[in-house]
Amino acid sequence: MALHCGRACRQYLLHLAHDNVDFRLPVRTVNLQFTQTFSPFWQLNGLSEDDIRSVMSRTVCGKSAFELWGHGTTIDELRTSLLEYPAENMAPYLQQNSTYKINVYTFNKTLVFKDRIEKIDALDFLPFKGTVNLKDPEHIFCLLEDYGSDPNDIPEEPFHMYFGRWIADGQRELIRSYSVKKRHFIGNTSMDAGLSFIMANHAKVKADDLVYDPFVGTGSLLVACSRFGAYVCGTDIDYNTIHGIGKASRKNQKWRGPDENIRANLRQYGTESLYVDVMVSDASKTVWRKNAQFDAIVTDPPYGIRESTRRTGSHKDIIKPPEDFSGESHVPVSMAYHLSDIFADLLNFAAHHLVLGGRLVYWLPIYRPENVS
Repeated sequence: MALHCGRACRQYLLHLAHDNVDFRLPVRTVNLQFTQTFSPFWQLNGLSEDDIRSVMSRTVCGKSAFELWGHGTTIDELRTSLLEYPAENMAPYLQQNSTYKINVYTFNKTLVFKDRIEKIDALDFLPFKGTVNLKDPEHIFCLLEDYGSDPNDIPEEPFHMYFGRWIADGQRELIRSYSVKKRHFIGNTSMDAGLSFIMANHAKVKADDLVYDPFVGTGSLLVACSRFGAYVCGTDIDYNTIHGIGKASRKNQKWRGPDENIRANLRQYGTESLYVDVMVSDASKTVWRKNAQFDAIVTDPPYGIRESTRRTGSHKDIIKPPEDFSGESHVPVSMAYHLSDIFADLLNFAAHHLVLGGRLVYWLPIYRPENVS
């Protein structure tokens, strides 16, 4: 398990959060190579440290990234792996005039302070020459232990151990700071902050892009995309939601306030200058000219799971008119908007309005037998 490589082929370790497992790839534009799929620890090959920092600057799925110095299934294997790691790769971070600290992280098991100290002391064979600084060290190292994923069957010893130099943390803080619980304007179906940022990353949203949401609702996806510098706009058939009027979705609040709207949400996060506009429109009857306009279309269509799906139509579209109906009329009426029609309209719209290389990212309900009791 020795890691014989120079700077061009160093291995890295990505420590992933153990939620939204299905959405770990792609975390950005870098081509990731990994050796485990379900484990929260992924070994990455063929990347540079700049690649790793680029990934961590965007991902909300990754907790931290490390330059991997050694790993093994036992403490002896870990020791052998570390001793075989090229000394010239370690040397810049072990200088006498430097400061450092060592953290211990365990997955699926909690260690008491005494056990953590013992594990750190067991690494005394590493040639650290600097001074320990727990508050503000120049270099941070981490021992990470994987005890599997079954909380009812935790082994005494870890299945795998890793040791490496910390490079960067992911953007997990965005999930807290952009939480819908703290957002100015929300609705019953406002998208979770973490999932919104995952969608923005799948769309590869970047600065100065133009992003469109045809089912904009309360604008959660516009908020996430604007965080990465994109100009955002959207439409929705619901007049009350677009204008921020009607009953409130918060507990102990009956009606929405005068400034509860999508623009106010972007203002809350300092991205109001990237807000193009939103308007009332029916996604089944597009109002846009047929030319490539959008760098990305990011949306959560109302498939009828959390919110009813409706579209506009006229009385002549109704196969069986009501008994009291006489004569033909073009007065708009509300009609059901079926899943197949939503899907077809969305793909057709994207084909006409996405720029070359643009991305369509959307939610689609699926049936998983294993989730049915």
